[in-house]
This record gives sequence, C-alpha cells and structure tokens, in this order.
Amino acid sequence: MAVTPPITRDEIRNLATHRAPSPMTTCYLDVDGRRFAKVQDLQRSVDGVLRKARAQVNGDRSLQADLDRIAEYVRSGVDRSSTRGLAIFSNHAEDFWQVIALPTPLPNHVTVGSSPAVGPLEVALSDHEPIGVLLVDKTKLRMLVLSWGELVDHSELVTELLEHDIERGGRESAHLDGRVGELQARHLRSAARVAFDLQARTGFERLVMGGPEPVVAEVERLLHPYLRKIYAGRVELGTASGLDEIRKAVEAVDVDITRTREAALVERLREAAGRPDGRSAVVGLAPVLQALAEHRVDRVMVSDGYDAEGWHCPACDRLAVVGPSCPSCESAMEAVPDVVSEAIDRAIVERARVDVCVGNADLDVLGRIGALLRY
Repeated sequence: MAVTPPITRDEIRNLATHRAPSPMTTCYLDVDGRRFAKVQDLQRSVDGVLRKARAQVNGDRSLQADLDRIAEYVRSGVDRSSTRGLAIFSNHAEDFWQVIALPTPLPNHVTVGSSPAVGPLEVALSDHEPIGVLLVDKTKLRMLVLSWGELVDHSELVTELLEHDIERGGRESAHLDGRVGELQARHLRSAARVAFDLQARTGFERLVMGGPEPVVAEVERLLHPYLRKIYAGRVELGTASGLDEIRKAVEAVDVDITRTREAALVERLREAAGRPDGRSAVVGLAPVLQALAEHRVDRVMVSDGYDAEGWHCPACDRLAVVGPSCPSCESAMEAVPDVVSEAIDRAIVERARVDVCVGNADLDVLGRIGALLRY
C-alpha cells in the first residue's frame, strides 16, 4: 500500500478557495521532537510565536480567539511520535477550525488574510513526492517506496507480481539449468515489469535504482517509457542493503534531484522570459501579479524566504505591488503584509504549480519570482 499523504493538492485548492466573512488566521508551527525534546521547550517556542502574532492583531477579538485556541490546542498535547509540523487554520467568527499534522517540520509563521494561506502546504507536498527504489542483481530484486519520510518495503507485492509474471510466461522454472543466461535476462525483464506495475499501484513519482552496474544498465534499457521519464538515476545500494541505509541514501539523492529539477525550471524560465513575444514567461513581482490578474499563470517559481509588502483590492480581488488605488478598477486597496504569499495562494487556486527554489542565484537575479504562462 502507498503511504497516504497528510493532504492532497485537491484538498489544498479547496482550502485556498475558502473565503471567510472575517479575517482568517493561518498558523504554521515547528513541533519537531528532534528540535524540541522537552514539552516545555516546545511550549516556549509556540508561546513566542503567538505572542508576536498577538501584538499585530490590533485587538481584533476574533483573531485573539483564534490565537487562544491555537495555544490551547498545543498546550493540550500534540502526538509528536510521527508529527513534526502543524498547519492550523482558524476563524472564530464562523467557527472554522482545521489542523493538518505533517511528518515534516515547517518554519513557524502566523498570517492573517481573507482565506487560508496554503503556500507552505503546496511546497511541502512538492518536496515529498514519493520515490520508488528498485534494487536488483542477477538473481534478486527488491522494491521500496519512500514517501513523507516513511520507507515501505513492498516484498509481498513484489512476490505477487512475480508470480503473476510467471503465469503469463515472464520466466521459466528454475530447472532450466542449461539456460542460465536466458533465465537472468528474463529476471531483468521481470524487474522492469515489476517496477512499472508497482508504480501503477503505489503512484511513486520518481524512480531510482541500485545494484551492479551491468545489471542496472540493462534494466534501465528495459524500463517502460513512462518510467524512463521519471527515472532519476542510481544509488549506491544493493539488494541486501538495510532499511536505514536505504533511507539515508535516497533522502540524500532526493535533495540533489530537487535542486537539479529547480535549476532546470529556472533555466526554462530564463529562456522563456527572454523571448521577444513576451507571452511565454514573466519575471519579477509586479509582472507576476499582473499575469495572475489575467489568469495566465501556468507555473510559478519563487525563491525560498522571499516576501514583500503589497496591496489587495477587495472590489476586483486584484493583487498589486503599488497602491492605494487599484490599477484595474481604481477602487481603494488594502495593504497586505506579504503579497508574495498571497500570490502563491492565488496561483494554487488557479491550478498553477508552485516551485519554491532554495539557494538558486539565477532566480534571485531574475527578481526572486517568475512565472511560465499559459498563453
């Protein structure tokens, strides 16, 4: 069975489209037991985050009630055996309350807006795409899936798939001792088929392989075209590797995969933005907000930690860098403390993908944010 994610993209979009009659409080909390071993340490950290937030709500009773409820929720006890981060959405005025427990830590952050701020959830989901791990040698194979920090060994499912493969003629019985070469070839073909079948059952989104170089090279050649598209390379592991060793190796390569993917996306953005038609991509905060207002954004790339003050028009729902008059309808706009976060949420509502890039100097040079356009 695949590991069930704490939230799906559809659920994130449903949250992003929720509009409250009064300001909504969004609170992200790092509750990682590795960082806060003692409950008292965690409580001091949360109290500090909420104290800072209370100083900024200007006595709004509904918002104060939201913060009080968040404090009480943490004080009553959080099961931190598998939870390292909390996403909390609250609106006292409409009795809205939702808590999402995450197996990954999140930076402490409290924000207030007309809807839940879901950008960090989208980022967390993108950063934890399930990874399939195929370990194979001349006679053995293992398939595992790493998802949200949990590594699942699918030995029973592999056995079931191999038995099905035998039934449909995938391998001959082991008494054909005179045809060892053919048996090994069929074993490798079975490994490629098992990887494809297990991907269909578990939905892993990237694949890595480990084993002797000639064996892995042959299985790479035999992979289904779809698996070739999501294939992310090799890991220094074998069929006898332990679970901890596998987890550490895959988590390390996952970081490299993510940074490589981000670099490729930023290069694609840079090239598209340089085209003379100006309709493929835009870079910089003001052009991105303009493209969002025109519903043209397909994918957003933003530098990790980037925030900026901006404006929101309640009349036409437009975001802008400069106010206080709306550039679209000339109505009075409201100041927002972080228009970048608002833009990310808007992009998610528009079903655009969002990629938060860590340490990418090329994106920083382009203005720390950019978008690939639909038209």
